Amino acid sequence: MNVHLKIKRFNPEKDTKSWWGEYDVDVEPSDRLLDALHVVKWYHDGTFTLRRSCAHGICGSDAMRINGRNALACKVLIRDIAKKEGATIMVEPLIGLPVVKDLIVDMEPFFEQYRSVLPYLINDEPLPADGRERLQSPAQRERYDDTTKCILCAACTASCPIFWANGEYVGPAAIVQAHRFIFDSRDQGAAGRLEVLNGQMGVWRCRTAFNCTEACPRDIKITRAIGEVKNVLATGRLE
Repeated sequence: MNVHLKIKRFNPEKDTKSWWGEYDVDVEPSDRLLDALHVVKWYHDGTFTLRRSCAHGICGSDAMRINGRNALACKVLIRDIAKKEGATIMVEPLIGLPVVKDLIVDMEPFFEQYRSVLPYLINDEPLPADGRERLQSPAQRERYDDTTKCILCAACTASCPIFWANGEYVGPAAIVQAHRFIFDSRDQGAAGRLEVLNGQMGVWRCRTAFNCTEACPRDIKITRAIGEVKNVLATGRLE
């Protein structure tokens, strides 16, 4: 089938503002949007630029705005966004992050917020004398299982209206990463993370719009995780 791609383009070396590039491509309904973008790159305009790596929904590098919603181009099927022959598909870079070129955004502001919540295991106790790992029960592992699925694609943070208004907001992805370690029974760094999240640009700025949960390609219950972190701050109890 033929689809009409309308892609937001910007080259900082020659453009003063963004513009729309329009391309007709032939694809199969079962193809992914990423396949259609490759057709543009390889056969229509080699100057077109996008970011992608694994192309299997694992690396998270090809997050972009597709028909007004954030998603991974490698997970979106043509048949799900183009219902008829000649349908128009609009593709834009993520909102709220500086555009480097075309669909590529500067992820450093996103990763700066990610690093601020200490996204790693903190435990200063000696390892068990028998040389075994620090063990936990299946129930303890299940407590934070959902937030281990995050692939740092930024689709959730870049869908958040609070982040759009103020890039200093820590954002839902960073809160998800903090949640993953706050509720890990082996970790001892919860206090430091909660101090960050209790700050002016922390978790309390969330207005529960649910944009983040809807945008997540891994179906993480992000809004629920944010609510659980708020509850810990409000009650002082990890439950």
